[in-house]
Amino acid sequence: MLACQKDLFYLPDDLHYLNCAYMAPLSRPVEAAGIEGIRRKRVPSSIKPEAFFEESDQVRASFARLVNVAEPERIALIPSASYGIASAARNVRLSAGQNMVVVHEQFPSNIYAWRRRHAETGAEVRTVQPPEGSTQRGERWNTHLLEAIDDRTGLVALPHVHWADGTRFDLERIGARARDVGAAFIIDGTQSVGALPFDIQRLQPDALICAGYKWLLGPYSIGAAYFGPRFDTGIPLEENWIARRGSEHFGRLVQYQQAYQPGALRYDVGERSNFILLPMLLAGLDLIHQWGVEAIQSYCRTLSRDVLADARSLGFQLEDEGWRGSHLFGLRVPTHLSIERLQTALTALNVSASIRGSAVRLAPHVYNDTADMEALREALHRCAGGA
Repeated sequence: MLACQKDLFYLPDDLHYLNCAYMAPLSRPVEAAGIEGIRRKRVPSSIKPEAFFEESDQVRASFARLVNVAEPERIALIPSASYGIASAARNVRLSAGQNMVVVHEQFPSNIYAWRRRHAETGAEVRTVQPPEGSTQRGERWNTHLLEAIDDRTGLVALPHVHWADGTRFDLERIGARARDVGAAFIIDGTQSVGALPFDIQRLQPDALICAGYKWLLGPYSIGAAYFGPRFDTGIPLEENWIARRGSEHFGRLVQYQQAYQPGALRYDVGERSNFILLPMLLAGLDLIHQWGVEAIQSYCRTLSRDVLADARSLGFQLEDEGWRGSHLFGLRVPTHLSIERLQTALTALNVSASIRGSAVRLAPHVYNDTADMEALREALHRCAGGA
């Protein structure tokens, strides 16, 4: 089993940071990569033209390996999840009479783009609500999702796990259903990729969008996205120079090219060759590869198992293990208590967590240890015991 990696981070000993779903703390290697990137800019002449391409290609290759993509040119470099979703939304064909299937309280960046498409095309945004009650909630929610996809569905846009409570969606079955009806299948992997296994070859999405500052352990304002063959002839959000064929030849840039670079490179953000952020994201990806995604998920599962069993015994509601991630899960308080009461108990014990929707969202990682779990346990008992 993977050992605790707390020594690679700068987290204070008295802080119980169970909040990677909010933002990953910078590891020592990631911080060092950023500092070195800043130093490179002291003397710009040391940054050769090839650097505009080589580091981008390294990040593409590393992310492609992470999600099992054989062709790194299928990976675009993006500044945010909203940028990647907007790039996909611009190139999904929809019309009045069709529908777009999403889930209740999905992250806004994977909703607003589809609302705009509704305004532009008349296609219905079909929101699938979670079922009432806590019994088999994840399983029944997935069943409702499958039932919502019909012959008029033009798009299915989902996360892998729900950002508020970690409910996991069965992307293999949902994706197969989307393909049956010819719908585009767009996944926001921001809250899962890097901590929960994701296999492009098995799941076959048309696009996978990931911000880099959470489970990819990178900095803010950089991320990666996979765009499959459905998007090979799409129109990007920007017409930037580096996305055109032949852009490697700086002396020929005024010989304007209509053709884009191959694959998903047309969707790269302008100034994608960020000499500070790219090395930081690459360092975060390197750590994930060293540890292994399966090992990260297993570590989180083992670390949290006992305290979550204790939470259930105290009356807190939690998604069944088979229908949630072990790296991200939400606790809902018993009906006679308030979520604010739990948040107060967590704050008093310096446990960092987030309220999202009706749940307190907890998101451990490999820098967490048993002391963090004991602080969480104490907060739960204080909340329940004071009723």
